[in-house]
Amino acid sequence: MARGGAREQRVRGCETRAVGGGGFQRGLALLVAAAYFMEILDGTVIAPAAPSIAADFGVAAVDVNVAITAYALTLGVLIPVSGWLARRFGVRRVFLTALVVFTVASVGCAFAPSLPFLTATRVLQGVGGALMVPVGRLAILRTTPKSDLVRAIAYLTWPALLAPVVAPLVGGALAEYASWRWIFLINLPLGLVALVVAARIVPPLREAPPGRLDRVGFVLTAGGVAALLAAAEGLRSGFGTGVAAALAVAVLGLAAAVAHLLRTPEPLLDLRVLRVRTFRVTAVGGSFYRALITAIPFLLPLYFQVGFGWTATGAGFAMGALFLGNVGIKPATTPLMRRFGIRTVMLASIALGAVCLAGMAVLPAGAPLPAVLVLLFVSGVARSTGFTAYNSVAFADVDEPDMNHASTLQSTFQELGVGLGVAIGALLVRFGDASALVAGAAGPFRVAFAGLALLLVVPAIEGVRLPRTAGDAVTGRSVGRPGHAR
Repeated sequence: MARGGAREQRVRGCETRAVGGGGFQRGLALLVAAAYFMEILDGTVIAPAAPSIAADFGVAAVDVNVAITAYALTLGVLIPVSGWLARRFGVRRVFLTALVVFTVASVGCAFAPSLPFLTATRVLQGVGGALMVPVGRLAILRTTPKSDLVRAIAYLTWPALLAPVVAPLVGGALAEYASWRWIFLINLPLGLVALVVAARIVPPLREAPPGRLDRVGFVLTAGGVAALLAAAEGLRSGFGTGVAAALAVAVLGLAAAVAHLLRTPEPLLDLRVLRVRTFRVTAVGGSFYRALITAIPFLLPLYFQVGFGWTATGAGFAMGALFLGNVGIKPATTPLMRRFGIRTVMLASIALGAVCLAGMAVLPAGAPLPAVLVLLFVSGVARSTGFTAYNSVAFADVDEPDMNHASTLQSTFQELGVGLGVAIGALLVRFGDASALVAGAAGPFRVAFAGLALLLVVPAIEGVRLPRTAGDAVTGRSVGRPGHAR
């Protein structure tokens, strides 16, 4: 089938979709947001509990990293195929199946008798997580009018903001005061509730059946993404032969995947959607922004404990200010975008984030606690408005037939961004340590924060190139203006 014919078939399939209500469905948005929160939380919550898990299994704490890596790699490998599965079996069926798999796997993790068993169940958990979010986001995109898209996307922003901050506190507290197994057991009641709710409110959206699975595209894309995530994981420990080999495989695999996806009639991922400027800025520049900002919650606790000699409790308390900034600005983000436009809010968030990172780099060890908390609060505000701006503009100009591919691509880029974020932070700390640019235990971290601030120039350049009217149709700022920001 020619590519044009395939597009027409997708359009005809979309025209017969079942859309419940015809407007913004708050319940559906909350459900998908909760699923997203569980996915991100389980990706990071295990790290602070690694010593307890290692003690139970009689292994070294560093060996537990295999369970963390297995989950991240499974997500990265399977997210690209989620869009095809949604078209083949229907959004509702795939989403419900993903919830079941994730919940059952969580129970398996909780009762794991050994590290290999835990790793296997983490892989199964990753299978469910890889399908939950992109398919759930697709359900929202397909049932929400463009005029209500900002409200819907706002619900999908808070999990990415809160989970990385909450995870260390939850994981550490459960491991210290209860048992690390409760990290996974809490998913059982959450998963059961989500299943009951999903069975009632997720609409049975269907498209025209897709063609055969693009197996070559899947193998090349999955292999390239897996190699890139493996390289990012390896970079945390330094650059070596293994990291170099993984990077080489990633570059070759992803280059071959792009070449294949651009020439095949029915690609696993239709890269033509990247021609839409607003989506491209979010998928590429926004994912790099996410990577840089994701490094902050990873670096700050280490900065306070290693560099300033704070206790773990004190560092955790300070991180609460970042959390408050994330949440406190949330009610104002949509009015800000309506008043000033998404582009202006995006650029202001990047600039404010860079200023905060510079402030962290020069923060004196004896700085008054209120000053530290204010700095982190403002950083949380910039983080929240930046994520919301990028997520809001992502699908503003994407046509209905391309939503499936756009949602899958967005999830893939986001997963890569999160994986690369911690690696970038760790690499900058190592650079600061090796170069000895700044003296003292806090020196490497100061270099890392300064480096993150400088790297924010990259998404800023992408953002400047956006039209001032980008995303106005979804914010309601100028509904009815002709033309798309392509």
